[in-house]
Amino acid sequence: MLTTFSVKTTKHSDMIEITEQIQDWITSNGLENGIVIVSSLHTTAGITVNENADPDVKTDFLRRLDEIYPWEHHLDRHIEGNTAAHLKTSTVGHAQTLVINAGTLVLGTWQGVYFCEFDGPRSRQFHVKYMD
Repeated sequence: MLTTFSVKTTKHSDMIEITEQIQDWITSNGLENGIVIVSSLHTTAGITVNENADPDVKTDFLRRLDEIYPWEHHLDRHIEGNTAAHLKTSTVGHAQTLVINAGTLVLGTWQGVYFCEFDGPRSRQFHVKYMD
């Protein structure tokens, strides 16, 4: 079973929690045990699992990525000028594999699933694929 979700980002760089969307999909489809693969369909947006309790983690996460991969489009040869976004996506990864047990995503106490925008704002999509 494969489903496509849409997300509209509002910032150039952002981390949008999608845990609830995925869990709601699992519940509405009666999925009990298996895995889901959550995958971004973009080369400048990724998927990660990270802390969802303190919003400063997202701020620090994005700031640190900007320090490692600064926007120096005047130095990059890529015509779109978004090489930094491509590097961030490659670092974070485009997908995550998550376990489902007894109808619930298996995540740690402070963990959430995030869609990471690195070249927004844009209309984006991610896939969720269930496997048992």
